[in-house]
Amino acid sequence: MATSDNPINEFGTKRLGSFNWSGFQTLYEKEVRRYCKVFGQTVGAPVVTTLMFMMIFTLALGGSGRYIGEIPYATFLAPGLIIMSILQNSFANTSSSIIGSKMQGNIVDILLAPIGAKEISLGYALGGITRGLMVGLFVMMAMFFMADISFIHIWAILYFSISGAMMLSLLGTMTGIWGQRFDQTSAINNFVIMPLSFLSGTFYSIERLSGVWFSISQLNPFFYLIDGFRYGFTGQAEANPMIGVIYILVLNIILWFITYRMFKSGYKLRA
Repeated sequence: MATSDNPINEFGTKRLGSFNWSGFQTLYEKEVRRYCKVFGQTVGAPVVTTLMFMMIFTLALGGSGRYIGEIPYATFLAPGLIIMSILQNSFANTSSSIIGSKMQGNIVDILLAPIGAKEISLGYALGGITRGLMVGLFVMMAMFFMADISFIHIWAILYFSISGAMMLSLLGTMTGIWGQRFDQTSAINNFVIMPLSFLSGTFYSIERLSGVWFSISQLNPFFYLIDGFRYGFTGQAEANPMIGVIYILVLNIILWFITYRMFKSGYKLRA
């Protein structure tokens, strides 16, 4: 039997302090392999869909001759579409994975494994982050052929893409735990995630809004993610990027705590 100062416990898994590193790594690899097996569906299809949005708005609607301020519309639109693909696919990965495991009855394999709520929460979250960033990377590479993209503030690109992917991964995890059927997770995506992402300055500048709609946009976390991410490419932002940094950081801490408590308590996971 392993002693308290031995990094290998009685289950033969490596621990770093109170964190089961082997358990976390196994869950993370399982999540990555799950969507890589259907790469065309989980990564290829979202890339094609996002590029179609780019083509419609820059070609069919005459967007190639339009400007947002001093920025060509295609250059303005590309970062918004990239981060939108990251957010939507991060959410889709964790929500579909958990709800699928619950419907198939194999979620019990995760709950009975010698890993705790920290490892499970982080494993699922990083799985969603990886898929979201993977889709975003492929979209960004394709955007180079469709718009003039420059890397001006690398820190903003990295921070808002990773923190945004984490926020939606945690939201997807919470949705998967709460939901009992795929139509429930689809409802959250269609009536919450999609409207928030589309109505947050992805396709337009929120300065065109007035009154209450402008004020509502200032509370939308998706606006700060998109605006901050776009700032990394264009050097221009509609809000102070540091407000977005703090806002998203606080939200991620809150969402992490809620997700951890849901796994810890077994909310809607244990019979």
